[in-house]
Amino acid sequence: MKWIKRLTAAIVLATLAVTATGLYYVLPRHDVVYVTGVEVKRVDDDGVINAENPAEGPTRDIYFVNTENPDTKQVRVYRNEDTGWGFPWYFKFDSADVQARAQGFSRDSTQLALIRYYGWRIQILSMFPNITHVEATKDRNEPLPIFNIALFILLGMLAVTIAIKLLRLGKKKALREQL
Repeated sequence: MKWIKRLTAAIVLATLAVTATGLYYVLPRHDVVYVTGVEVKRVDDDGVINAENPAEGPTRDIYFVNTENPDTKQVRVYRNEDTGWGFPWYFKFDSADVQARAQGFSRDSTQLALIRYYGWRIQILSMFPNITHVEATKDRNEPLPIFNIALFILLGMLAVTIAIKLLRLGKKKALREQL
């Protein structure tokens, strides 16, 4: 009986970990950066099209925005691609406009840009976070992610409520078995 409880607890914890990781990927985050350049690359399902990787099937253009952290001088590359109607549901259809704004910021080396994005940069997989919005800023501090905090509080309250209900149900069942 003890192993069933441990297995259930392990499954619940694994589910929570996977859910939290997925939410961390899709929820918006912010960076304050200098935009150092922009570019467009033609890609297919296998990645960037070049001499070593010729196009096989349908292709599309992906915008890239090169940035630099104003404090650490660390460079970071973002992709700027429409999400359309697909997941995650940002309903972004203005990647060309975002790219034009980013290109304007790249001309002024002293202009800070606030970038809102989702996703991760995983170099070995050539994954880039996707920009959803870019705007000029004078403040080097990133804004407080109020939406993310509120969502995690609500999900935490929901998880606690479900746990309490399950514990009460288990206690009632144990009392019935004793009688």
